[in-house]
Amino acid sequence: MLMGEKLSQIVYGGGSTGSPDEHRTMSDKVQTMASSIYRELETMIKEHGEDGVKTLMPLVVNVLESLDLAYLERDEQTAELEMLKEDNEQLQTQYEREKALRKQTEQKYIEIEDTLIGQNKEQDKKIESLESIMRMLELKAKNATDHGNFFLFVCMMPEIGDRDKTGES
Repeated sequence: MLMGEKLSQIVYGGGSTGSPDEHRTMSDKVQTMASSIYRELETMIKEHGEDGVKTLMPLVVNVLESLDLAYLERDEQTAELEMLKEDNEQLQTQYEREKALRKQTEQKYIEIEDTLIGQNKEQDKKIESLESIMRMLELKAKNATDHGNFFLFVCMMPEIGDRDKTGES
């Protein structure tokens, strides 16, 4: 690059890989810095000649290229950070939704469990009541049987007495 030419855009890169990033335009910030540095170097050339700037020029270009790459990486990382923040927000929202669903499910489970416990208690009471009724009916049946046997005995007593008198056994 000749120092007397003024460029509207600074392009850098090299090699023959054919990649899209091989040649690209520097960011506006770096172009502004490069223009300021270019003006200062022109002043130095006028005062001291080209020899004083010859060795400095490749170093300045490398620094500007490195600075531009740093800006590019920062911009890429900023974009990636924004995407990660969005992903994080989506995951947080999904987590909160699933947490609420889990809480609802647990509440429903507790309600069902309470209902089943209540039904089991009612069934146990019915079983106790039926067992009590069964014991009462068994007792009544035994009493009826005993009463029937006693009645039969009382009814049969005259016959037994008559048999004893006649000598039959």
